[in-house]
Amino acid sequence: MLALLIVATARGSADADGGSGRALSVACPKGTQLLSPWPGPYYAWPALGGLVLGTVACALLLRRVTARSGSDDQRRTSVRAAVGAWGVLVTAPLFAVSLTMDVVVLSLSCAGEMKHVAVWGLAVTALTAALTACHCLGVLLLPQAYMKARP
Repeated sequence: MLALLIVATARGSADADGGSGRALSVACPKGTQLLSPWPGPYYAWPALGGLVLGTVACALLLRRVTARSGSDDQRRTSVRAAVGAWGVLVTAPLFAVSLTMDVVVLSLSCAGEMKHVAVWGLAVTALTAALTACHCLGVLLLPQAYMKARP
């Protein structure tokens, strides 16, 4: 996710309303294309801030869960739920960023062969993030089902 946000932030430009980092400006032979919404700095900083705060919260929760008394099964269930929550926290913005970038790149009219590579790469990233988010949500909401599957 960090790599996508770095690329998006570096390529972000002002949109038609003058909002900084909300669009992608591409110079084409027929003129400049301004495509939005683009996950540039305007959207990236809140996403990164939420990711950092959520990661710290999950780490503190994991520390507290592993240090408390209780049975190993209770701790395992709580740890799986915390890791599932962190997985949703990471994969949901990754899905949103990769899908938004994919739609914008797909809208480019003057891109060459690299457009197809970028579209497929971003589509695979979005699909993988969506499937991973669903799995993490399952771990979060149904921790006992995953515990029973454990040998």
